[in-house]
Amino acid sequence: MPARIRALSAVFAALLAAAAPTHAGDGGAAPEAAPSAAQSWTLSLYFENDLFFTGRDEDYTNGWKLSWISPDVTEYREAGRIPGEIYRLFEALPVINRPAAKRNVVLGLGHKMYTPRDIEREDLVEDDRPYAAWLYLSVALHNKTRVRLDSLELSVGVVGPLARGRHFQNFVHRRRGLPEAKGWDNQIGNEPGVNLIGERKIRRGVVGTGERWGADAIVHFGGSLGNVFTYANAGTTLRAGWNLPQDFGASLIRFAGDSNAPAASDDLRFREGAWGANLFAGFDARAVFRDITLDGNTFRESHSVDRRLLVADLYSGFALVRGRWKFSYAQTVRTRTYENGRRHIFGSINVSRTF
Repeated sequence: MPARIRALSAVFAALLAAAAPTHAGDGGAAPEAAPSAAQSWTLSLYFENDLFFTGRDEDYTNGWKLSWISPDVTEYREAGRIPGEIYRLFEALPVINRPAAKRNVVLGLGHKMYTPRDIEREDLVEDDRPYAAWLYLSVALHNKTRVRLDSLELSVGVVGPLARGRHFQNFVHRRRGLPEAKGWDNQIGNEPGVNLIGERKIRRGVVGTGERWGADAIVHFGGSLGNVFTYANAGTTLRAGWNLPQDFGASLIRFAGDSNAPAASDDLRFREGAWGANLFAGFDARAVFRDITLDGNTFRESHSVDRRLLVADLYSGFALVRGRWKFSYAQTVRTRTYENGRRHIFGSINVSRTF
C-alpha cells in the first residue's frame, strides 16, 4: 500500500506540472486555444442538508464535498507532459485496468455529519443514533469511454471530535438563529478511517444523439471496504431532457460518485453558449456490513445502535447545463438505516465548472 500511495502522489505532482501554461518564444506569451474536453479540469462543489424543504435537523444532517477532476491522462502522456509510469499505474490496478478512451485523476475533500432527532438534549440518547462526523480526503482514478465509467477510489480521514462536527454544525446554527446541538459530548471517539471503493457506471438505452431531446439510463454497481463503511451497492438513474450531456449523470455525495468529467471532446458542455436541461430519477440500494456512524468505534467502546442490513436511496431532481457550467438539485428519500430510525429526507446541490 505505501508504494501505491507514493505512486498516486507522483500522479498529482505530474498533473500539476502538466497543467502549467505553455508560452511562445522570445515574442512573449501567446494565447492558447480553448482547451478541449480532454484537456480541461473540472471543479465540483456538492452540498447536502436535511433542512431543504423538510425543516428537520436529524440523522444524516449535513454533508459537503469539493472535488477536482484532472484532464485526460492519456492525452497528456502522448504529449510528453507526464511520465509514462503514471499511465502504467492505471494498467496495473484492478477495476480500472481495461482499455479506455479517457483516464482521469480525481481529488476530493469532504465532510459529513450525523445526529439524533433531539439535538437539544445533552444526555446520551441510547435508542437513537450516535453523534458522528467524518472528515476525509479522497483520491480516485477514472477509466472512461462514452458508455462506461470505472472508478477506483481511496478515502482516508478521521471520525470523532477531530472531524469537527460540533464546530461545523453549531457555527451554522448560530449564524442562522437555530438551536445549537447540545449532545456532541456523546459522539463516537476519534478513529482514523480508510476505505477502498470500486464502482462501474454504464450508460444504457441511449435515445437520441445528445442534441435536442434525448434520454438514457445509467446503471451502477460496486462496493466499499474499510473500517468506516463496508457495503455492496447497485442502482440506476433515468434521465430525459434537452441537449443531454454525455456524462454519467448527477450524483449524491457518496464514494465513487464523481461523474462530471466530460466523456467526449464533442460534449455539448464544451460548446460555448450551449445549454441543456434534464430531469432524472433513480435509486441506490446497499447491503451494509459496516457503518461506523451507527456501529460505533472499531477498537473501543462507544455509543451504537442496531444497523439495518438493507438501505436504499430514492432520488429525483433536475440538472441545468450552460456552456461549461452545470447545476443539479436532487431530493432524496433514504430508508431506515437502523432499527429505531425512520425514513429520512434531504436535498442535494451540485455546482460544477470546467476550465
